[in-house]
Amino acid sequence: MKLLLNTQVFLWWIDDDRRLGANAQAVLKNAKSNVAFSVASAWEIAIKARLGHLRTPPDLTSFLADQIARNGFRILPVELAHATRVRHLDDHHRDPFDRLLVAQANIEDLILVTSDPLIRCYPVTTLPAGR
Repeated sequence: MKLLLNTQVFLWWIDDDRRLGANAQAVLKNAKSNVAFSVASAWEIAIKARLGHLRTPPDLTSFLADQIARNGFRILPVELAHATRVRHLDDHHRDPFDRLLVAQANIEDLILVTSDPLIRCYPVTTLPAGR
């Protein structure tokens, strides 16, 4: 099973947050080497930290690199095809980061692990992450 983590799910996973459902936890534990972390999520985390909406360590690059390595995830870069695929997505969701994650999951044939019900409106396979 090849997975892509929604940004919120990544944060829940690394914080051992109880909002991450048991099914999603079990799948992530069993599929660690097939879990992708998008550069788009790093960008979203950096912006939210800068705006004061999220607390992160000062050296965000090292922190994220450590978490990705520690969990056996792989980094999924944002490619030109990912960015331009967003143009063809309906406006179910206004969040540009989530829309980019949908495009990446669609192009790369990944299951998007998310707690956001709006994501299910898109042509992408999802794994519900919440309780």
